Amino acid sequence: MMAAAIRPASNKLEARTLTAWFGTKPAVRGVSLAIPERSVYAIIGPSGCGKSTFLRCLNRMHELVPGARTEGEVLLDGQDLLAGGMSPVRLRRRVGMVFQRPNPFPTMSIFDNVAAGMKLNGLAGSGLSDRVEHALARAALWDEVKDRLSASPLSLSGGQQQRLCIARALAVEPEVLLMDEPASALDPIATSKVEDLIHDLKARYTIVLVTHNMQQAARASDYTAFFYMGELVEAGLTPQIFQNPREGRTEDYVTGKFG
Repeated sequence: MMAAAIRPASNKLEARTLTAWFGTKPAVRGVSLAIPERSVYAIIGPSGCGKSTFLRCLNRMHELVPGARTEGEVLLDGQDLLAGGMSPVRLRRRVGMVFQRPNPFPTMSIFDNVAAGMKLNGLAGSGLSDRVEHALARAALWDEVKDRLSASPLSLSGGQQQRLCIARALAVEPEVLLMDEPASALDPIATSKVEDLIHDLKARYTIVLVTHNMQQAARASDYTAFFYMGELVEAGLTPQIFQNPREGRTEDYVTGKFG
């Protein structure tokens, strides 16, 4: 038997011939993609092309959908997440996720929203307040909420709520942050703050960003992958994908001929 290829040390996540189904319908088809550590990797493509499904496979959220299944490999630091060697709870602590619309826990305070994941993962204790402050600071929100931590998260603006959700994800000290169109429901000012935050966070985290906004991908990412009809068409450095794509379908998409 041929030995498995050695995974480059710089890759944090890697999908190998990943296929994902909803029932009998494949939404992702044989995708292989390596995601370098401490980078921002944007996933672009038209609606229904498999972007979000691919993202959810990276922390095994896809399997929560009734009738959903996957084949292939998803490697985190070389360990295949789909082989059953890592519990989903432990995996989702290491690979956090931020969704398209802000989803703070409405019955909890701002403080408790950030602390919830830490308590669930046994990270609470005498240093809980410091951990909450640290997470809010990393999400560029501390100065805006430090005097109203007991208030409802619903008292915050949409952009602040999304940064609160990012703080909640960061509080459990993940290694990877998956972001599924995190600014699509935000106004331009809030979007700019989220993009600035993404830029700052990549010094510490590996970020995979699904976005329908090609300008955002060009601004915020180091690498870009173009998906079409469940397949990976092209991937590479962001400037190359947008300025000198190798595939005609990629060029047609990034120049607005379809999508």
